[in-house]
Amino acid sequence: MSTDAAIEPTYGNWRRPRRAGLGPLGLAGTVGVFGGLVVVLLASLISIQAALVVGAPFLMGIAPLAVRTQDGRNLYQLVALRIGWSRRQSRKEHLYVSGPLSARPEGRFQPPGLLSGVVSREGRDAYDRPFGVLHHKNRHLYTIVLRCEPDGGSLVDPDQVDTWVALWGEWLSRLAHEPGLRGASVVVETAPDPGTRLATEVLPRLDDSAPPAARAVMEEVVDDYPSASSEMNSYITLTYAPVGGPRRDPEDVVTDLAIRVPSLLTGLISAGGGVAEPLTAEEIAEVVRVAYDPGCAGEVLSVRAEHGHTGLEWADAGPVAAVETVDAYQHDSGVSRTWLLTLAPRGTVRSSVLRTMLDASAGTRRKRVALLYRPIDPATSARIVESDRRTAQFMATSGRGMVQARAAAEVRAAEQAAAEEATGAGLVEFSLMLTITVDRHDQLDDASVLVRNMTGATRIAMRPANRMQAAAFTCTLPTGILPWEHTMLPHELQEAM
Repeated sequence: MSTDAAIEPTYGNWRRPRRAGLGPLGLAGTVGVFGGLVVVLLASLISIQAALVVGAPFLMGIAPLAVRTQDGRNLYQLVALRIGWSRRQSRKEHLYVSGPLSARPEGRFQPPGLLSGVVSREGRDAYDRPFGVLHHKNRHLYTIVLRCEPDGGSLVDPDQVDTWVALWGEWLSRLAHEPGLRGASVVVETAPDPGTRLATEVLPRLDDSAPPAARAVMEEVVDDYPSASSEMNSYITLTYAPVGGPRRDPEDVVTDLAIRVPSLLTGLISAGGGVAEPLTAEEIAEVVRVAYDPGCAGEVLSVRAEHGHTGLEWADAGPVAAVETVDAYQHDSGVSRTWLLTLAPRGTVRSSVLRTMLDASAGTRRKRVALLYRPIDPATSARIVESDRRTAQFMATSGRGMVQARAAAEVRAAEQAAAEEATGAGLVEFSLMLTITVDRHDQLDDASVLVRNMTGATRIAMRPANRMQAAAFTCTLPTGILPWEHTMLPHELQEAM
């Protein structure tokens, strides 16, 4: 076996989006600085006192834009977040109660928050397989959910892993050519195995005439096996805007999506996704129901294993009650905390970089890791990589802001990204979110320690989604919630700030 064949491939070359403008000011702050300087200069023609009167408020208004936290927020954004949280508390919007005894006229258990305006539909693809569609009526968006069983990385040659990574990158690049696609997400959910499926498969097959010792062994296996095992589910969500305008008939949109499902599944299978299939509307409701009430997971699996379906509808998939606090989200039988990505690993990583985070963790009821993707169209991708290449070259030749070794690495990375984009590679913006659900609030401290250990092993930086735990919890569900589609300011304006 050659030495080259034993080398495990490495990956990376992602780049943090560059904010336009001078330093931490951003584009809006830079425009404000130059505009304010012009006003101050004009005022100085009148008198020095007039220039001071105009300049003092100008400096006080610009200074908060120059002060930023580790995650890139300026003081204005921090103040806006706290004000928004205070307003939600004063309006009791951080509390949620549903069901027949609530004030809701329908008496159902509709999912709360960002999912309150969602309705469920169902269609059939070209192979006559049913698939569910979540219609986000407030945003005029449609989401389909695919489930896959990825092949594990154990005992797999590095060349095969490299091929899977390349095919996954190709599948992501094709998303930029999907008409109307607004974003995608990959959600990997792990939880302790309740043993329901094993018991359903084994116990009915026990022969009454079997020796007692054999029966005792099988019953002991059914009882003890779940304590040392876990279940893992992988979901891919694709969220579309209707091509032809928001007033298009929803049934026509579902028909268009039915045509795209087979090709999307084929790409997933070739990229190592294993067995892939679309989720029905009932299965989507079951996933959301278990996420809000982890205690019913065994019951849901038992009913589905026994009858083949649960009959659960989307309108009954939400919690009975939910309470959002600054650093947690309590819902039925679980308490959750969500973390947001602030810094991706620098340099190169191996294919197993997220294995620690994706594996089941002891002491947690459920854990979800959500990778959010925002494909960029080819025209915009070309402008971005060329702009990054020119900026890297300027910083390297001017000798400003970074040491020579890092400047040279920036130039090589920018040149490689431009060359790959020119040969047809796609460009996507990505982020990562992590939700951990436990049984009691006092277990969240242990969960925070667990997350710190996981992020240290994966070389990434994350922070809790304080004062927006309910929205962050919803974003990690396989329901197609895209954060940039639910902001008050357009995404481009946020980048400018």
